[in-house]
Amino acid sequence: MRLLLLSGLGPYFLESHLLDGTLLASPVDPEVVADYRAMAGHDVDLARFSFQGRPLLRSYQGSMPHLGTETLRSILDRAGIEHELFDLSHVWRKDREPEGSFDVVALSTSFLCDAKSLGAVLKWIDRRHPEATLVLGGQYSNLKYRSLMERHRQIDFILRGDGESAFPRLMQALAGRLEMAFVPNLVFRGDDGQARAGDLDHVDLEAQPSPSFCGTPTIIPYESMRGCPFACRFCSYPSASPRWRYRSAGRIVDDWKAYLRNDPTVLIRAQDSTFTAPPDRLRLLLDLLPEVGVRWEAYSRADVIDGPATVARLEAALCQALQIGLESMCDATLRLMNKRVTVAQNTRAVELLGRSSIDLRAYYIVGFPGETPEAWEETHTYLVERHEGHFGLHVFAAVDETMPVWQDAPALGFEATGALDWKHSGMDSATARELARRALRETRWKNDAAVLRQWQLDYQSPLVPELDRRANLRLEKLLEKLAFLRKDRGRDSDLCRKLLHEVSLMGIDVRERPA
Repeated sequence: MRLLLLSGLGPYFLESHLLDGTLLASPVDPEVVADYRAMAGHDVDLARFSFQGRPLLRSYQGSMPHLGTETLRSILDRAGIEHELFDLSHVWRKDREPEGSFDVVALSTSFLCDAKSLGAVLKWIDRRHPEATLVLGGQYSNLKYRSLMERHRQIDFILRGDGESAFPRLMQALAGRLEMAFVPNLVFRGDDGQARAGDLDHVDLEAQPSPSFCGTPTIIPYESMRGCPFACRFCSYPSASPRWRYRSAGRIVDDWKAYLRNDPTVLIRAQDSTFTAPPDRLRLLLDLLPEVGVRWEAYSRADVIDGPATVARLEAALCQALQIGLESMCDATLRLMNKRVTVAQNTRAVELLGRSSIDLRAYYIVGFPGETPEAWEETHTYLVERHEGHFGLHVFAAVDETMPVWQDAPALGFEATGALDWKHSGMDSATARELARRALRETRWKNDAAVLRQWQLDYQSPLVPELDRRANLRLEKLLEKLAFLRKDRGRDSDLCRKLLHEVSLMGIDVRERPA
């Protein structure tokens, strides 16, 4: 029995026009190239910038495996189930086809957040494998299994919740080696065609092996928990896995030691929504990790960064970066989001991490349902005047149909005709996009301490390992200004040459060289 496993990111990860019209676009528009040549007196090609003979922008692609995909692959490998793994990026880019025919097609919906994306994949499957048994699993189908079974008659089964036991057992049942009644977490069609679902069987994360990885990735993604103890209105994690479970500090240390034995230079990137919870586990981890000697990054909440002592312990444990969803610098908006943090806690986290060796990657949202332009102005002012470190700014998107905020839609006047086309009592999506453009532009040119983190994701980090964190932040800021100069300010030869000079003072060769 041949199994095709489809897993990966949704198409929205491919849709970004922020870099259009800049030196960081791919490819760079010929008119942009010509204008920079006129401003600088020579070609300005960021791809040819170098430090001590080494390219400054070195491709990041392929250095970190996709955690969801690798978890599924490991489950099948441990069960001895042969399969072909097909990344969903090939579906969106239309650049590759799976080989041969298949008896079963399994689709992970963990990064498919809307009916349009799911429908596109189902049509892709129908055209190629109409006779195959179709199985869905992952977050989106967990939350919407009844409506999906009703709307898409080609779906034969949905696996809810954890797949470690359920997925191999379903494959055994389809092969005739096990009764369907023994498959946990299974959604199937009854005799009347309606969806039938049993109780959820939650696996013990402490007892489950962590995934192995093919090759030698430089960054290892890691999962230490499922579910989430918080209930932010823009996030569906808690609903998809309502029972919050987490691995112990000792188990995490054992896993990381094992990865470290395979590659002493590896970086662990914890993918949990909030790795720094619960507090007692974090305290024990910070006691144990200094002896392990592994570098790591994680997602955190701002209130965890409660003082210099905590930051010092994180540094001693070799924490390299923390990604924190600050979301807003307006307490009223934070309450709308049910974020359960305050502006004071957000501000404290930014200031403490700004004085440390830990890279802060903070994220803000503009246009959350109920937020007004006046409320957003508090976040705008903070970004332009006070934020330190990396940041990302995202216009609220209605792409995830499972967000709890939909329950508040009548009270907030929230309506959406598309992922990026919506309105509510505070503003509409066009207003939010303009507020975001204004904030990015003003922060770029008025706050040298705040560095947009977007284009860097395609490249190895830090850009110059020989320089410290602050120097790399300054270099990224200069490159961002240079790349956006024409888009933001038009043709300004003096400023272009000034920026090139400042970059060159950091040891970067900026002149075009023969290939």
